[in-house]
Order: sequence, then C-alpha cells, then structure tokens
Amino acid sequence: MLLDSNIVIYAALPEHAGLRRFIAEHTPAVSVITYIEVTGYHRLSQEDQILLAQFFQATEILPLTEGVVEWAVTLRKRRRMSLADAIIAGTALAHARTLVTHNTQDFRWITELAVLDPLAEG
Repeated sequence: MLLDSNIVIYAALPEHAGLRRFIAEHTPAVSVITYIEVTGYHRLSQEDQILLAQFFQATEILPLTEGVVEWAVTLRKRRRMSLADAIIAGTALAHARTLVTHNTQDFRWITELAVLDPLAEG
C-alpha cells in the first residue's frame, strides 16, 4: 500500500485512531512527494513536527525513479492532474501498490490503479 498525503494528515488527528490502527496493520509506504507535502507544511506545530518525523522514520519513503516519472508523464498526458497527484499515482503504479487516499475521485479514472479509502470503509 502507498499512503496519499491526506491519509497521513488525517492519521495525525486524535479522532482517527482507527486509521492509525489500519496503517500499523499494513505497514504501507509513502511517495517522496507525500514526505515533502506533509513535512513541508509551514504551519506545523513543534509537536506535529516530532510526531511526523517519527512516522516518516518508521515508514518506507519511495523515491522518484525513472519508472515513477514515466507513469507520471503518461498520466498527465491522459488527463489534467496536479504534478503531485501524478507522481503519487505513478509511485503506486511503478511499485504495484494500492493507493490509500481519501480523495478517491482524483484517482478513480486510472484503470491500472487500485484505490482504497479506509475512511469510507466503515
């Protein structure tokens, strides 16, 4: 599994204990883009910075590889999408991972991509 940035953000919120359990049970990875988006947010509190640093130290961060770039280019040629979303989806595709996101509508059109929203699962 590959976590989208929004899932990491939701998991940091106190009310999402079930999401944190889901993540712990599946030991997913993240794209380097998710790492940049989440840790680069300018309004993180010191506590959030520490929590996220611990999370990313324990999580596999998948790099921007040639395969990821090829998928991202292919996806952006098919349909208009943000560069970050194209790289995240490209990372999931290049590594044969299910993309775990709460923004499923942004990715449902990608027929090769398995998408899962754990916040909608119950």
